[in-house]
Amino acid sequence: MSAASSPKVPVEERLFSLVLALLATETGLTKNEVLSTVQGYRQRFKPGGDNANLERQFERDKDDIRDLGVPLETIESPGQAGNNQNLRYRIPRGAYELPSDIAFSAEETTLLNLAAMVWREGSLSGESRRAVMKLKGLGLVSDEPVLGYAPRVRVRDAAFEPLRAALDKNAVVRFAYLKPGEEVARVRTVAPLALIQHQGRWHLHALEPDSGRTKTFLLRRIVSQITTTGKTFPAPRGDQTEAALRELEEVWNSHTAEIEVEPDSDAATRLQKRRGTETLTNGALRLHYSDANIFADELAGYGPEVLVVSPPVLRAAVRSRLIRTAAEHSDAGPPAQSEAGAHPSNSEVPRG
Repeated sequence: MSAASSPKVPVEERLFSLVLALLATETGLTKNEVLSTVQGYRQRFKPGGDNANLERQFERDKDDIRDLGVPLETIESPGQAGNNQNLRYRIPRGAYELPSDIAFSAEETTLLNLAAMVWREGSLSGESRRAVMKLKGLGLVSDEPVLGYAPRVRVRDAAFEPLRAALDKNAVVRFAYLKPGEEVARVRTVAPLALIQHQGRWHLHALEPDSGRTKTFLLRRIVSQITTTGKTFPAPRGDQTEAALRELEEVWNSHTAEIEVEPDSDAATRLQKRRGTETLTNGALRLHYSDANIFADELAGYGPEVLVVSPPVLRAAVRSRLIRTAAEHSDAGPPAQSEAGAHPSNSEVPRG
């Protein structure tokens, strides 16, 4: 049966098959091995042919299963360090399976299935199906019926689906992008290379045709609709997602902040559990972050439970948000001072 006439494999079945395949291998599978053997890919795989669209689907599927909390690892083939074409993928069984001392009763399993399926018919239907897939992968299967609710909740940025469609077609797109500190959004024309989730936020890794440079855009800062230009570009070679993730990880590692938190507070509980958090000898926390403005939004949300010690730019950003919040809840109205002009000291604010 040809790829064109093969019945379409549902996305949750393809992801489930991918997880099982990567769990079953100790040494990992190459991208070519995944595409040629795993259910949902092999039906459309063309030996020796053009599999660019299938490769991009695999990149998106990797993001999706990582989004589920599945510990997908990328390892280099022995003796071929630095060769991205022969990277191998696996899911370490010990990191994926539930600890031996944890078990769920039938009632608890039913509740887990209910939580995953609660948006079954709503805008989260795709995500809920993948959540059920993960529960089944862990052996948590319930025969109990579940209720169907359909709240309209959006979990991805509005730009996500149009960009995903552009990726499938190798289409050049245009959008308005507002960077922090700028008052007017700038129009960007780019060739999308990959959609990546890093630290819970979606990013677009793209090539600027005019400059020939690759850049990464935070989807939440796209402030217009995605429009296509009518132009296409050659499908890139190599693993664009892995390269973009490495760049984002380098940025995350290079930015650290020292934060004091109120003991036993919500801020202490949450911030201590962030990946890479260190507790210093003075009791303060050293945290990594990728974007000062986004991190400032988060820290300001904790109010007086948090005090930013360093760096000054983050301290100033949090202070300006607290001042604005206080002004918006007073008769004086919001302050005229811009965020860029906020003084680094936040001693006038209880904590922040």
